[in-house]
Amino acid sequence: MTLTIEITSDFICPWCLVAETRLNRAIAQLNPAVNIQRVWYPFELNPNMPEMGIDRKTYRTQKFGSWEYSQQLDAKTVQATQNDRIGFRYDLMTITPNTLKAHRLTWFAMQQDKATTMTERILKAYFTEGENIAEVEILANLAAEVGIDAKAAKAFLLSDTGIQEVQKLERQAIAQGIRGVPNIRIGQEVLSGAQSVDVFLAALQNAMHELTTA
Repeated sequence: MTLTIEITSDFICPWCLVAETRLNRAIAQLNPAVNIQRVWYPFELNPNMPEMGIDRKTYRTQKFGSWEYSQQLDAKTVQATQNDRIGFRYDLMTITPNTLKAHRLTWFAMQQDKATTMTERILKAYFTEGENIAEVEILANLAAEVGIDAKAAKAFLLSDTGIQEVQKLERQAIAQGIRGVPNIRIGQEVLSGAQSVDVFLAALQNAMHELTTA
């Protein structure tokens, strides 16, 4: 039995990392005989971001009115996710990146059945290591860490391959009414935001019940 989970996310959204972390904890509580298939869909919260991103302090100051308020928001994220043991390192983050290349790399990884491990690695690289995930070299190295040939990943990212496909998927998400991320479909249920482990587990169990009674 295979349960498909559809996830629409963006790499600059901390709650996408939180949601994936909690979803993994919920999945770990399921019957191990259940095969989980995750399908990842791209979404850019800042589609007009310059290709190499913007200095994070400058960008966040302009967006939120002051750097101090931006830091308060970061602190609230950390406080709200203490039990998730993610290890946010906002102090290491210097760039707010353009995420199109990261989404393209996930699309590339999907061809090798590595989309989930690739997505998780990119999210952690940005939020816990402060890496600039708009840089081709960094993304290629991350690809190598999950078993994708680094030279092939770099050549792919330096080409135009996948751009139209990813942007088409982004337009589809908007057409479906998705305005924020994470957006997660489990069976017939759609969950928005980083829900609790219990909420994810209940949705997973309901979806499994739907599969077994269909």
